[in-house]
Amino acid sequence: QVQLVESGGGSVQVGDSLRLSCAASGRPLTFYTLAWFRQAPGKERDFVAVISWNGGNRFYADSVKGRFTISRDNSKNTVYLQMTSLNTEDTAVYSCAAAAEMYGSSRRESDYAYWGQGTQVTVSL
Repeated sequence: QVQLVESGGGSVQVGDSLRLSCAASGRPLTFYTLAWFRQAPGKERDFVAVISWNGGNRFYADSVKGRFTISRDNSKNTVYLQMTSLNTEDTAVYSCAAAAEMYGSSRRESDYAYWGQGTQVTVSL
């Protein structure tokens, strides 16, 4: 089993930056594909970014490409999401997810077996 815990969320202003972290326990994430999703109030959960087991392949949703960066540190069993140029549309609960697949790059929620509880990000003027 894998347990994931997100942190780093908070309230910021438009244009600010924020770095989210997701720490894992239970077993190493070395061979797992890791992803970030987000869900705004009243909306479905959307894909944000995904990273391969060694960090060599990264893909992003069009809405965040060029502004967000996903990275991982397997020695710390942690995945990160660096967010810049935040706008009000980025307001959501951000959750990390893990799949037991080394080379996966799925954007589908159903492909991820392990999820964190989420961390709130609020962007205001």
